[in-house]
Amino acid sequence: MTVIKKKIWPEYFEAVVSGKKKYELRLNDFEISEGDTLILEEWNPETKEYTGRSVEKKVTFVGKFKLDKLFWPEEEIKEKGIQIISLE
Repeated sequence: MTVIKKKIWPEYFEAVVSGKKKYELRLNDFEISEGDTLILEEWNPETKEYTGRSVEKKVTFVGKFKLDKLFWPEEEIKEKGIQIISLE
């Protein structure tokens, strides 16, 4: 199991800490697997500094997708975008 640290903006950090946001949408530029620990460190994009707050979460699922390999035509994705839905 691996520990991975990533920046997270304040509004998303608050949603994770409160338990409302139970997912992360990330660029697939690092390795992460089920069972790993993700440490999200709050980052202020205005000051370009860490706030000192962090939250630790266990990774329970990883889905990796490529735009041209999704269920919908790439043109529709570019036109309409994609939404992530959190379930409880």
